Amino acid sequence: MAKKGKKYLEATKLVDRNTVYGVEEAIELVKKTATAKFDESVEAAFRLGVDPKKADQQIRGAMVLPNGTGKTQKVLVFAKGEKAKEAEAAGADYVGDADFINKINQGWFDFDVVVATPDMMAEVGKLGRVLGPKGLMPNPKTGTVTFDVEKAINEIKAGKVEYRVDKSGNIHVPIGKVSFENEKLVENFKALVEQLLKVKPQSSKGTYMRNVAVASTMGPGIRVDVSEFRA
Repeated sequence: MAKKGKKYLEATKLVDRNTVYGVEEAIELVKKTATAKFDESVEAAFRLGVDPKKADQQIRGAMVLPNGTGKTQKVLVFAKGEKAKEAEAAGADYVGDADFINKINQGWFDFDVVVATPDMMAEVGKLGRVLGPKGLMPNPKTGTVTFDVEKAINEIKAGKVEYRVDKSGNIHVPIGKVSFENEKLVENFKALVEQLLKVKPQSSKGTYMRNVAVASTMGPGIRVDVSEFRA
């Protein structure tokens, strides 16, 4: 295991690992423990009481955070004809079809999100083995397979985030940058919690949100009390 730096060790002294903090206090601590010279991202991590092996408990979706993520996403759109023109007008960074499929097959990945019109999915589907492992494959559940390309691009540019439960029942989602005002990070966090509660599978038994933490890119994890949301 890599040796932790002096700044990280100093930061961890501010956090009591046995304490579950209120949302506002946790966000305050995230800022105090962010010691990098760059504007670190803030991420929320959830350990959920779900069994991802069951089809109805494979939580996946997307939402637009009230205050965005602080990151400008580069959007690639696979579309033809009028839909390609619509994507260009809406501010997509790249728009095309076979030419971009060839570029990706040759190792080009200068984009963050892929949107595709349904009629392009037969071709885009062939990229599954390269886009899938990177989490870049367009999916109807996250609104990235759609004929409404203008809406999809606008939402992504406004701060849309995707959430997806992993094999261990965990979800990790960025909620902004350390430079955000505390209130904006709190608002983004609360909106995310409420969204995850909305999509709780009916078959999920016991405690749904078992463990929740927030952390900056280089900072320690800070446990958050979400009991107020469980009502």
